[in-house]
Amino acid sequence: MDWISIILLVLLALGIIGNNATVSIAVAILLLMRLLSLERYFPLLEQHGLQLGIIILTIGIMTPLASGKINPSSILEIFTNWHSLLAVAVGMFVAYLAGKGTVLMSQNPLIVTGLLLGTIAGVTFFRGVAVGPLIAAGILAFILQFLPK
Repeated sequence: MDWISIILLVLLALGIIGNNATVSIAVAILLLMRLLSLERYFPLLEQHGLQLGIIILTIGIMTPLASGKINPSSILEIFTNWHSLLAVAVGMFVAYLAGKGTVLMSQNPLIVTGLLLGTIAGVTFFRGVAVGPLIAAGILAFILQFLPK
């Protein structure tokens, strides 16, 4: 067994111990791909996986709008409620930071390794979720706890 498979097995164990299905499923899929000699698809996943994940996440976020659970009057209410306006501002700020982070990651592969380890640790040990919009919501929730209701 090679060292990459051992590391993936350790990450799978951490995902299982941390009761985090996201990490466990992702690592299990990668291990399965290695066992089935499908490594030739890794560059494709590496190149397009993040974008595909963002597309799926965005679809999930926009589904209430498409299904009619969010109506046009609800959208207009965004501009009358300061919590909603703050949500828009935080969303814009996080998108800006993500753009800067993408440039940094493309310029420094070592940063990617650190982010990967930090994300896995955060997901495994702190019940985190490795997605940007939820982080934006978390930042908003943090800010809102200190502001008057």
